[in-house]
Amino acid sequence: MVKKAMPEKEETIHSTAKTGKTRGDINKTTIKSSGKTAKKRTSDQREKIKSKMASYEEKIKELTDKYLRLSAEFDNYRKRTLKEKIELTKSAGEELLKNILPVMDDFERGIKTVNNAGDITAIKEGIDLIYNKFKDFLNQNGVREIDAKEKEFNIDLHEAVTKIPAAKKDLKGKVVDVIEKGYTLNDKVIRYSKVVIGE
Repeated sequence: MVKKAMPEKEETIHSTAKTGKTRGDINKTTIKSSGKTAKKRTSDQREKIKSKMASYEEKIKELTDKYLRLSAEFDNYRKRTLKEKIELTKSAGEELLKNILPVMDDFERGIKTVNNAGDITAIKEGIDLIYNKFKDFLNQNGVREIDAKEKEFNIDLHEAVTKIPAAKKDLKGKVVDVIEKGYTLNDKVIRYSKVVIGE
C-alpha cells in the first residue's frame, strides 16, 4: 500500500515541476477561480431576485388597480341604489296620495250638498258612501282594522286606557269598549286599539 502511494506523490511533484508552479500558486489559483464562481453565483442570484421583485411589483400594481376599480364600482352601486330607494319612496308616497284624492273630491261634493240640501237622510247616505270608499281604499293598501270589542285583552294589539266593572262575568279580562280603533299594515300594528277592560 505504501509503495502505490509513493508514485502518486512523485507524479504530483513532476506535474508541478513541469508547470513551474508551487503548491501555494495552485492554491491561489483555486481560491481565485472559486472566488470568481462565487461572484458569478451571487450576481446570478441578484438577477433572479431583481426579476422576482419586478414580477411582484407588477402583481402588486395589478391587484391595487383591481382593488381601486372594485371600490369605485361598489361606491357607484351604493350611490345608485340609494338614489333608486329615495325615488321609490317618493313615488310610493305619490301613488298613495293620488289614490286619496278621489276621497277628497267626495268630501267636497258632500260639503256642497250639506249647504244646499234640506234632507238629512241624503246627507247621511253621502257620508256613509265616502266612509265606505275610504275604508275600501285603506283595505286595498293593506291597512286593516283591529277587531277588539269583546275579545281577550292582548298587549300586542291593545292599549288599556282604564278598567271598569264588567256587566257580565264572561267579559272579565276582555275588552268592553273601544275608545280609539287600532290598525295594522300588512299584519304589523301601526296603531294600537285604545280600549276599556272589564274586571
